[in-house]
Amino acid sequence: MSNIVIVESKNDRIFMQAMVEKLNCDIQVASPIYIDDYKSLEGLSETELIKALKNSIRKIDQKDIEKIGIIIDIDNDSEPERLEFVDRCIKQVFEAESLSSTKQFIDICTDYGTNAKLACYFTNVGGQGELETLLKEIKAIQSPYADCLDRWKTCIESQGKEINQKHFDKFWVSIYLRYDTCSNQEQKQAGKKCSMSGFDYVMEQKKDIWDWDNPALDDLKEFFKLFC
Repeated sequence: MSNIVIVESKNDRIFMQAMVEKLNCDIQVASPIYIDDYKSLEGLSETELIKALKNSIRKIDQKDIEKIGIIIDIDNDSEPERLEFVDRCIKQVFEAESLSSTKQFIDICTDYGTNAKLACYFTNVGGQGELETLLKEIKAIQSPYADCLDRWKTCIESQGKEINQKHFDKFWVSIYLRYDTCSNQEQKQAGKKCSMSGFDYVMEQKKDIWDWDNPALDDLKEFFKLFC
């Protein structure tokens, strides 16, 4: 029997798979729930999460899956609100007890009476954010190009404009990848090797640009250890 984790996007899958490999766990990071990275809570599709859960039913009934994890961004929501969202989706697919906290398994049961366990985690730093928020927090090398964006943000705000933190974190990570971590040779193929669109290359070739021992990863590691 194996374990499976459902994630929100391709880049989430790439990062989480790297974390799994670091922890040496037997977990398959499943095809992601594709949503628009820039949508708010209304953009996190209940339909897509339900579909992803339904796709696991046959494997549960065949006893190919023992444990299921769900990882989605907390964004600007509260943990109880995210739990309510996930719990609502679960109960449209399985017979299940209520999901009352993260990093704890609940028992789920298919229509054929086959049991499995399910737990969830919400990507965050300090109770808010998404993948880029976490990446910004765990950067491992000097980042003068990206750090100068703080002064740019201050300048923008002094002009009566604003950029929300979610978009700023995305911009920060894109500059970090493009200018702080990209070699002269890689610059020739920056789109493929120095950007979030080339995140698979980044995570295969440059894992050391992230601090894998950063305390910001402790909760996520605790979640994955449930499956080890």
